[in-house]
Amino acid sequence: MSQDPFAAFKAVQREAWGLFAPTELITTPTAAHLIKHAKIKAGDNVLDIACGTGVTTITAARLGANIKGLDLSPKLLEKANWNAQLAGVQIEFTEGDAESLPYKDAEFDVVISQFGHMFAPRPDVTVAEMLRVLKPGGTIAFSTWPPELFTGKMFALTAKYVPPPEGVAPPPQWGNPLIIIERLGSAVKDIVFERDVMLSPALSPQHLRHFMEQNVGPLVKLVEQSANDPERLAAFTKELDALVEIYFRDNQVRQHYLMTRATKI
Repeated sequence: MSQDPFAAFKAVQREAWGLFAPTELITTPTAAHLIKHAKIKAGDNVLDIACGTGVTTITAARLGANIKGLDLSPKLLEKANWNAQLAGVQIEFTEGDAESLPYKDAEFDVVISQFGHMFAPRPDVTVAEMLRVLKPGGTIAFSTWPPELFTGKMFALTAKYVPPPEGVAPPPQWGNPLIIIERLGSAVKDIVFERDVMLSPALSPQHLRHFMEQNVGPLVKLVEQSANDPERLAAFTKELDALVEIYFRDNQVRQHYLMTRATKI
């Protein structure tokens, strides 16, 4: 078996994204939107990839879906199990990699991901795996960040200061409908796009930026790596504050996102 060329990159992601749990309340409403967009119903066999603390997983389970969740971070899965227990639903959570799903071919009626699969380094590998475990006629659905709007621009800004390893696809590309159509290719039909807005409460642009620097993986790593370079950190902070300001009003930051749904042929 060949060695994963991005093993070190994924190890960094596993550690950094482990701090993401406090954001779950912000992403909980968008989870309901994705479940509705995916048309998940009671009895469906569903896989939630990069499930984090289980906001989409638990939302689907409470509708009666038979859902499994997978994530790279054991810390997030620990919280997901706690959330599921609190909600009174039975869910099988597994630590795993979106590029190597530990499931059988055609095992699921629906495969979903909320702001998760987009961080896997190789889109072609990830798409192949998502479609492999999906039944013919099944639904693939996911939420992503458009590159031209706040969150996509934020990740692009972060990558400017901490470039990813060579060969890692920029996550915001997953928010471009033309790229999505190309990546899904002839394996699917009936692609549907829908846009919505996630509202993040904050007292100021600096307030949200501080929160993200503590809880959003790539920003956490940037701050850590800039500990001995205060000028670089100050330059990044200035640019990020200016970006947040554009989308900040009424004590909320508007984070526009894209939902995609398609049927496997």
